[in-house]
Amino acid sequence: MKRRFVARHFGKDSRGVAAVEFAFIASAVGFVMLNVADLAIFLFDRLEVENATQMAAQAAYAACPFNQLPATVNCTGLTTKITAAVQSTSLGTAPTIVTGYPTEAYYCVSGGALTSVGAVTSPKPANCTLAGSTTTKPGDYLLIQVTYTYSPLFTGASIAALLPTTITNSAWVRLA
Repeated sequence: MKRRFVARHFGKDSRGVAAVEFAFIASAVGFVMLNVADLAIFLFDRLEVENATQMAAQAAYAACPFNQLPATVNCTGLTTKITAAVQSTSLGTAPTIVTGYPTEAYYCVSGGALTSVGAVTSPKPANCTLAGSTTTKPGDYLLIQVTYTYSPLFTGASIAALLPTTITNSAWVRLA
């Protein structure tokens, strides 16, 4: 008998309903906020990697005078200056130059794209015949590639864990 009385009154008692509703809504909003924060950090890191790559290209251009080209052969301290530029962003020493980069070769613009016409270890071609133009001269281009490993703040509770963990970006610079 006492149980029925308690059950009847419990069904009519609405105290605490707002607290339960708030708990449901707050946890949903919190989950969304965690995802927004993780996604924002990922996008910021990606922008910083792009910035680091551009800074490396500018450092390479500034570090090697035209009389020291090809830069990867004749410009002393090129890799050190590029690495310093890459690691001067807010990401610190986390971004690194991909192994095998920077690469340098002679290129010609053909149809809106770069076409390789020779390696820097061989004499510079006189023109862009290999790319379909006898009137233009090839340029000395340097390609720099930077990589960074992103790790989400909330690995178990965030969709950012589905994003790629390695962020890689490339930059070209024409040296001459």
